[in-house]
This record gives sequence, structure tokens and C-alpha cells, in this order.
Amino acid sequence: MEAILHLRLISFALLGVLTASLPQARLLNSSNLEMFVDQLPHLPKILGFHLVSGIPKSKSLEIGMFKKKWKFHRNLPSTPVYAYGVSKDTATVPGPTIEALHGIDTYVTWQNHLPPNHILQWDTTIPTAVPANRGKGIPTVVHLHGGIDEPESDGYFSSWFTAGFKEKGPTWTNETYHYHNQQQPGNLWYHDHAMGLTRINILAGLAGAYIIRHPKLEAPLGLPSGDEFDRSLIVFDRSFRTTGSIYMNSTGDNPSIHPHWRPEYFGDVIIVNGKAWPRLTVRRRKYRFRILNASNARFFRFFFINGLGFTHVGSDSAYLNQPVVTNEILLGPSEIADVVVDFSNSKTDIAILANDAPYPYPGGSPVNEGNSKVMKFIILNRPEVDTWKIAKKLMHYPGPDVSGASHTRYIAMYEYTSAANQPTHLYLNGKTLEERVTETPKVGTTEVWYVINLTQDNHPLHIHLGLFVAMDQTELVNLKEFTNCMMRMNDAIKCQISKHARGKRIEVPAYEKGWKNVFKMRPGFVTKILVRFSYIHSNASYPFDATAAPGYVYHCHILDHEDNEMMRPLKLIN
Repeated sequence: MEAILHLRLISFALLGVLTASLPQARLLNSSNLEMFVDQLPHLPKILGFHLVSGIPKSKSLEIGMFKKKWKFHRNLPSTPVYAYGVSKDTATVPGPTIEALHGIDTYVTWQNHLPPNHILQWDTTIPTAVPANRGKGIPTVVHLHGGIDEPESDGYFSSWFTAGFKEKGPTWTNETYHYHNQQQPGNLWYHDHAMGLTRINILAGLAGAYIIRHPKLEAPLGLPSGDEFDRSLIVFDRSFRTTGSIYMNSTGDNPSIHPHWRPEYFGDVIIVNGKAWPRLTVRRRKYRFRILNASNARFFRFFFINGLGFTHVGSDSAYLNQPVVTNEILLGPSEIADVVVDFSNSKTDIAILANDAPYPYPGGSPVNEGNSKVMKFIILNRPEVDTWKIAKKLMHYPGPDVSGASHTRYIAMYEYTSAANQPTHLYLNGKTLEERVTETPKVGTTEVWYVINLTQDNHPLHIHLGLFVAMDQTELVNLKEFTNCMMRMNDAIKCQISKHARGKRIEVPAYEKGWKNVFKMRPGFVTKILVRFSYIHSNASYPFDATAAPGYVYHCHILDHEDNEMMRPLKLIN
């Protein structure tokens, strides 16, 4: 493994670097922006179905990616961004929310209208989608995160395309993606997934919400509904220059190896639905919030300063079996918490949604004034008749049955550093992204995965296509000894993991015990998950060929890690 590392570092250092023209303006001090002055926007909505004589039918959409100016704060100059929308004028950051119906197909032609040169710095010393005409065209490809669809529509990292489909990646297949919407109802999101560019394409604005609704199953739950009471909150962090442009430190931690890549991006301005620290006036009744952490690397531990609580009804793309009440929510990048907040319980007329998660998580810097505040709720001081309720039972999905698992796998997370002890890249199972596929689950089966985190960071692991339940997390004892063995042998069994996975056991929080597509892997721990490659709501087979090329992937969802090799192919077989 050390020889492979040495050779890769040499080859990376010889690669060229594509540069963007960045304004040479100062970094904006976030304290110069007043909080809670902008209203929380309603995200535009696009229906993923037609109603014909009251009957829902499949629908084809054309959604583009455009460069435009966006106003993140009333006192901040307009920011150049990349935005999704049906036109440049209507494109937004985040993009429009696509609302689909269970059982009704949605077809989307994703169209790249971006200019030849990127607004942010990209670094080809990490594996990167590079057009043949270097520097002329921005590769993009869209992944529906949480979607259960065929590989050709999954947004594989090398299925990218440039403006007008002029250039295409080696695994590109179709202009139009087919979303079957046959899975359980819940919250998904779509975002860019181009190899080596995911972090900067999403940083530039390419992300949006996607909701699959199932009225017959959801209406009896009595949860808050309608545009006023059922809101998506897409939260991420950014820093800005005084000109309004997005600030990204473009000098790498190891500039002689990676001139521009850095292991994590953090911003001091917290954005919700495209506005910095917005405010929302609410009534004294229940509201449903679908909270997505769309940050590159920041974890959020949300809580209300006035003590209001959250009632969890779903996690990621699936409902929980029953509601769970908490006073805080820890969300890693790409995780979704589906919660109800009852503002009639507030003893104050103001409720500040705050954050206290250190960054990087869990051992990094404490939050500051800017990134410790998220948004402000102004609660009207008059009584309300609230007809919404929270059912004691939500959706009943099968629990994790380890006895039926067909295979057991060990997935190890590694971080490699330079002589200056700065990260150079990260691997899963000690393998590069391009190496031969080693994870080949069978369609319709379940597997037990032991995810071994040998790094100092918490890594949110995302598995495409599959849903999984986190069973438990066990601390590794004599961690240095075990890590040294794994760095030499890359074999958990030969390194006697059973001897080391004997430390304290951390129970999975109740609000995260349902079926998920992302889970936070604690550093120095082994996390046991049960992965299911079939639907959870029925015994029906996939209505597509999950074994088709180009396949799927699994990866860390810290975007800076994912872009620098912390991703591996996943090939399903019959």
C-alpha cells in the first residue's frame, strides 16, 4: 500500500491544474452581515407527474443548470452561482423541489448550460472529470440521493457531460433519467456527482430537494401538510468575498502534491433555503420541517435556544416506525431529519435554531458567533386551533434481520498524510476509486457490513441504491496496534478485529434506528450495519436491471473526501 501511495503521489504531482479566474477581493467578515433580516424563501416546486382527469400520469421534465447571480443576503452583493431550474430566470439556489408520487414515473432530462470555465478552483491532481478540450466545459452529472433506480439514471461519477452534451464521460448512457418512484415515501435530494468536481459544483449551488409522496399511506398520519406548514429546510455553510463571490481557500494543505485540494470546506455564514440566517414568522401550532444538511463537510447539532424540542417522524428517505422526541439533532453532511416542531409549546415569542457541532467533527474547532446560529422563528402571540396530530405509529417496515444476511463484509476507512502530517487522500478498503470492484452484492439480498473507521474524522457513509440500519458502534481497543496492522495487511480478519472490537458500545440514537441511506461512522469505532438491496415496503422486485452498467458506488459524503478517492464502485449481480 505504501508503494501504491508513493506512485500515486508522483503521478498526481505531474498532472496539470485547471484554474478559474477568481476576483482578488478580501474574505468577508461574516460579522458584518446582520442576522435574521431576510425572510425564509419558499422553494419553488415542480410536480413530477401530470393529472389527467384527476388521475396521475408520468411526466417528463427538462431541468437545466445555469450560471446566474444570487442574492444570499440583503447587504451582500449578488453572488455568481450555478443554479438548477427550468430556465435561467427561474433557476434558484437551492434548486426547485421536485414532488413525485409513489408509483408514478418521472423522467428528467438534465441539461448543462454552464459556461466553459468554472467560478471556483478545480484541481486535477485528484481523479477528476476533465473534458478532452481542457478547461473548456464544466462536467456535471446528477445523482438522486436516496433514489432506488437503474444504474443508468443514478448519476455515476464518470457519466458526466458538458454543455449541450458536447463531451461525455466514459460511462455516459442517456440524456434522460428515469425515476421510478416505486420506493417508500420520503425525502430525497438531487445534486451534482461529477468525479473530482462534486465539492465545487455543489458549493456553486447545484443541489435541490426531491420528495416522494404517497397520499394513501401518509394522510392517515395527520402530520402538518400544505405549503405553510410543511417546509423543506436546506441548510449549508458558505464564506464570501467582499465582492459577494463564494470564497474557497484555493491553496491546498499540501500544495506541492495537491495545489488546491483541501480536506474539508467550512464557511462562517449559514444558509437556509438560499438565504443567510433567515427568519420565519410562525403560528402557535405544529409545523413539519424536512431538514437537509447540504454542506460539504460541516456537521450540525441543531437545538432551539429556548428549549423547544423536535419530534422525529423520518430519517433520510424513510419514515420511522414511531415518533421519537429529542432536544437536539446531529446531522452529518447529506443526512435528512424529518421533524415536527410544536410552537405552541414555546414559552417565548422568539425561537433561535442554533448549532454547536465542532468542525471538523468531532474533534475540531468550537463554533463561533456566525456558524452557531442557523435561523430565527418569530412566534405569533395568539392562540391557535391546531388540527394536526402526530400518530403514535407511523410506517411499519421490517426490522433488521441479521440471520437472513447472505454475506459479511469489512469496510475500512483510511486517511493518508504527507511528511508534514497533512492529509493527501483517503481510501475505502485501501483501494483507489479506479481499482477492480470488490463489493458485489446480489440483488434482493441483505448483507452485514462492519465499517472500520481508522481516521480521526467522523465519516457519513452513503450507499447508493441500498438502504441500511445501523445496529451498533463498538470502540476499537489498542487502536494504534490495530491501525498499524491494517495499514500493512489491509485485512480485518488477519489483524484480529475480534480482539480489538471490544471497547465501549454506543447505542444508535432512537431517531436514527430506522432505514437510512447515510450514517455517521465514529472515529476509532466499528459500526455494524445491515444493508438491504431490495425494497423495504414490499416484496416486489426492482422494476429495472440493477446489474446493468455502469453500476453504483458507496462513499463518504464529506464531499472533499469523496472527491479525493474515498469512494468505491458497487456492482450488483444476479
